[in-house]
Amino acid sequence: MPLPEHATARPIVVRPDKTLIMGILNITPDSFYDGGRWNAPEQAVAHARSLVSDGADILDLGAESSRPGSNPVSPEEEQARLLPVLDAVLDAVDIPISIDTWRADTAQHALERGASMINDISGLRMDPEMPGVVAAWDCPCVVMHMQGQPKTMQQNPVYEDVVEDICRYFEARLEDLQAQGVRRERIWLDPGFGFGKTVEHNLEIMRRLGEFKRLGQPLMLGSSNKATIGAVLNEAPPSERMEGTAATVALGIAQGVDAVRVHDVKAMARVAAMSDAILRGRT
Repeated sequence: MPLPEHATARPIVVRPDKTLIMGILNITPDSFYDGGRWNAPEQAVAHARSLVSDGADILDLGAESSRPGSNPVSPEEEQARLLPVLDAVLDAVDIPISIDTWRADTAQHALERGASMINDISGLRMDPEMPGVVAAWDCPCVVMHMQGQPKTMQQNPVYEDVVEDICRYFEARLEDLQAQGVRRERIWLDPGFGFGKTVEHNLEIMRRLGEFKRLGQPLMLGSSNKATIGAVLNEAPPSERMEGTAATVALGIAQGVDAVRVHDVKAMARVAAMSDAILRGRT
């Protein structure tokens, strides 16, 4: 299906020489790391400009918290938070914008305004209309793995083999989404660090990230300041998890991730630049 005429999406290109930095811009009062700080358009614009200056290649805007135990908001509330900020940020910066949502209607409105990517924590499962929207716009999408839903996902998650189980999930999703018209070359994969996984599951995923590359899709890592890092670092609060995040970013790049989704863009862009120089010869 051809791209709708009113689309003005900015291209997102996976690069062999550079790890892409996706800067997180939460427009929520209850996100675990920065809830409430960037809700107003003027605050969000200032932060967006700062993230771009610090080295972000993509901005990821989300208007519903997906932290463990969180409750969903209504579609109307999500869009009331998101769309005015999206309009303002699109006017203020020139890099691509990703939308962190599982709702097809929210995705549709955002893509109409010029968003470039849909980042769906449910892997395009929770809203049956989402694959059709992504297919119609032929936009890149992030298919994340999550066991359960945010409200309950940390209540005793169980796997036979966490990496193999997630690989099987991705194989099934790739097949199903292609059957619904989503082109395989548009699909990125995210193993869902912290989404329905114990600390040991997350550490196992980090040790074996390279195994996901056999699926042949761009791979994104979203470990930034997550609770597993806090647990390893003697229960460090989110504001004191930067060094642990840096370790996951460097190790992820060493295993072939194509993009990292992070809060602290300036520091993680430097970690990525050094890692890329060592591993990819980029200076």
